[in-house]
Parts: sequence; C-alpha cells; structure tokens
Amino acid sequence: MRLRDLVHPYGAVLIAVGIAMLSTGCRSHRDDSKSGPEVIYAKAQKSMKDSNYAEAIKQLETLQSRFPFSEPAHQAQIDLIYAYYKNREVEPAIDAADTFIRENPTNPRVDYAYYMKGLVYFERQSNFMERWFNADLSKRPPLNTKKSFDAFDELVKKYPHSEYASDARQRMIFLRNRLADFELHVALYYMRRGAYVGALNRAKFCIENYDGAPAVQGAMTVLIDGYRKLKMTDLAANAERVYADNYPQSARNKQKKSWWRYIL
Repeated sequence: MRLRDLVHPYGAVLIAVGIAMLSTGCRSHRDDSKSGPEVIYAKAQKSMKDSNYAEAIKQLETLQSRFPFSEPAHQAQIDLIYAYYKNREVEPAIDAADTFIRENPTNPRVDYAYYMKGLVYFERQSNFMERWFNADLSKRPPLNTKKSFDAFDELVKKYPHSEYASDARQRMIFLRNRLADFELHVALYYMRRGAYVGALNRAKFCIENYDGAPAVQGAMTVLIDGYRKLKMTDLAANAERVYADNYPQSARNKQKKSWWRYIL
C-alpha cells in the first residue's frame, strides 16, 4: 500500500471494490460464453422487455452465430426484426425481414415479417424534423411509400386473415393517397411549366391507378385545363362531363379561370 492510501484510506477501499467488480464482470463474460441457446435467448428477451434493444440485438446475433440450428435461434430471427426496428436500424430490420421471408416461407409467423417490413418503410417516409414541422411530403418522390405499400399489399393478398391484415389495409389507404398526391403534384408542376402533354400523362396515371383518392379530383381538373391548352376541345368537354358527374357541387362552383394557376 502506498503512503497516499494511508492518508486517504477510502482510496484503498475503492480500489478493492473496482478489482472485485472487474473480476465479476470477467467471470460473467466467461459464463455468457458458455451459456446454452436457451439462456442467451432468455437474456435477450429480458433486454427487450427492459427496452434495451441494442443489448438484445447483440445477444440475438450471438445466439444465431453460435447456435444457428437451435430452436431459440429460429425464434431469434423474428425477434431481430423487431429489435432492429425499435433501435431505429432501418436497413438491418429490412434485411432481417427479407431473410426470414426467404428462408421460412411456410412459417406461421411469416405474415409478421411482411407486416414489419411494411411498417419500417412506412415510418421511413419522414424524419423527426419533418414530422415536427408537419412538412408536405407530397412533393417528395415516394420511394419508401411505394415499398411500404407493396409489403402491406403482399401481406393482405397472401394472408388476408392475418391479425395484421386489418392494420395493413388502413395504412395502405393512407399510402395510396400519398402516392396519388405526388402524381398530382408532378402534373401541376408540368402545367406551370407549360408541359401540357406531360401534365396530362401524370393526371391520367393518377386517375387510372388511384381511383377514389382525394387527389383524383385535382387530376381531373388538370385534364380539363390541359386539353383546353392543347385546343383539344372535344376531350376537354368529355373531361368536364366526367368531372360534373363525379363532383357535381364542385362543378357548379368551379371558376372559369384554371384553379392550378393559384397553386404555388
């Protein structure tokens, strides 16, 4: 013992406690290395219950690497999807879902993998700042929106009676409207630029693929104005009749000046 430890007796106590904790930690690590798959899986479950998803991921990955053919390792595949998702690890979560779907096509929980894949993409549409400031996402190319819709769509088609199907359908309605909004946004952009053929094509695509979405009404108006600009009076008149049949109140109140001119 050094002289300063005699002057500060608590220092010696702290050193002893530190050595004991280090020894315990090393012993715990050695114990973990010798643990069976059931023990590792139980620890992973406890970590997830405690919302310590980073630690849960380490344990689940260790379980899969050390005991790849054990029953807990098979369960770890599905748990990893959720752990990655909760830990905001987007790409690993999607990869884990795709791996589970590919390797376990007949597993009773494969519907969950489809659902989680759709959910990861669904929440990837916007970041925290955009949600906080209520940013308009209709102006952004909806890449993740389409991927989320496709994952949910596959779930609903393959497993219509899944416990996740109802929620997936509700999310698909939102996503479908989001995709339609983007098509309308592009059509309006082309109208402002004087690219009337491009505007007509995007408006037609919106109407044909997203029938019933709120953006379809705007797409119909783009058709009317686009045909007028191109001097296609017969087509413009037909579009006006369809618009009046589907939106009678709006048709009566519609101003003569093209409404898209007021859109920034």
